Amino acid sequence: MALMQGYPKAHQNRIHGSDKSIRKARVNLLKAAGLNFLLLQILFLGLFCYIFGAIWQQSSHIHNMNVLFVDYDGSVLGTAVRDAYKTLQGKNFPTLQELTSERFPTPGDVKEAVCRTKYWGAIYTSPGASERLANALPGGVAADTYNRSDVLTFVWNEARYSTIMDPDIQGTLTTLSSTARLAYSALNGTGALQILNSTDPAAISVFTNPWQLTSVNLQETSQGSRLIYNTLVIILILIQEFFYLGTINGLYAAFKIYAKLYPHRIIVYRNCISLAYTFCGSLCVTGAIWAFRGDWDVNSNQFGLTWAVLWLFAHLNFLWLDVFTIWTPPQYVPMLLITWIIFNVSSILVPFELSPGFYRWSYAMPAHEVFQTLIHIWSKGCNPQIYYALPTLFVLELVGLLLGVVGVYRRCHYAVVVEEAADAAFRDRVAVALATEKRLAAERKQRIVEG
Repeated sequence: MALMQGYPKAHQNRIHGSDKSIRKARVNLLKAAGLNFLLLQILFLGLFCYIFGAIWQQSSHIHNMNVLFVDYDGSVLGTAVRDAYKTLQGKNFPTLQELTSERFPTPGDVKEAVCRTKYWGAIYTSPGASERLANALPGGVAADTYNRSDVLTFVWNEARYSTIMDPDIQGTLTTLSSTARLAYSALNGTGALQILNSTDPAAISVFTNPWQLTSVNLQETSQGSRLIYNTLVIILILIQEFFYLGTINGLYAAFKIYAKLYPHRIIVYRNCISLAYTFCGSLCVTGAIWAFRGDWDVNSNQFGLTWAVLWLFAHLNFLWLDVFTIWTPPQYVPMLLITWIIFNVSSILVPFELSPGFYRWSYAMPAHEVFQTLIHIWSKGCNPQIYYALPTLFVLELVGLLLGVVGVYRRCHYAVVVEEAADAAFRDRVAVALATEKRLAAERKQRIVEG
């Protein structure tokens, strides 16, 4: 109660809740609150369903991820890989697409195919691997110099959806290698035992562990911060733009800029402010990514490119969020913001190969385009999606600029309309006050004459 006494006027000039004068306002309040209550429940239910749908039954879509297989060995080892794939083939395993060595003459061509994102990964047998393995089993120099890492190799790009690549590509291909080892034993176990030198430790080691799967990772991306590159980083950038946009719009309204300056000057000022703000904001985001990159192999050129792309992304989102505030009633703007965030984040949570086909409309979302461009930068050109990603970002930027220009003229127009209405209302009040004063003066004069 002592705290309440610090606000003595809180109970002055109040009416009872059942008073007739407050009844209409109370009904209108409850209607408005009830409508927003209903709309928010429907909105968030829809958004939860949308984002859960994007990753629904993700594991059963893994077969949509294609992996290249090239058999340079052309012998029993390649047969073992094929038999292993037949055992593992299914919805929960990537699709192995075998092509001949004529299509990919060297392992470098295989790496290039993965780099060009034609395949999510690739696995190949080394030339002469089966022969070297057979020659090592009798023991001697061949067993001592046997290189078990030059038998079976897989190629992948961890920078490309790293949290997906680890289990769905690296994990499955490791499983394929282990299963192929069992298949090799089934195919060639009897023959291998017949030529095995049981007194040579090196030969026994080769027989028990014929190969180790070799990984060729185009861009290692194992730092802990990778987990939020396609989630919280994007969300915070969008919120960062929205907060400052609200501040700018509030200041323009408070200082009545729209009713005073020419529209073209306002357009220039607003764009200069937004460009400067997003320039600094994107620098901070890029700096934070680099500060916590750990042993991630990225250089200063990639820093600059990342900064530039994030600047473009931040500015176009500033423009589009401003467009939402221009034509949307204020009470619905937060609803559009959260919808915009969810649509953007859902477009990059997982690759489209792991989502239902409906979600491919999200190619149009700026977050998808900027993430594809960032992967291209971080993996040194091994995600060549910029042929559509950058044009999409620039189109969104230009459309946002155009709509923003129209929006400034709209705000200037209605600011003048409001000013004129306020002036007219003020003049009416002055006229009424003068008329009332004149009438009262006349009445006083009349009373004086009559008295």
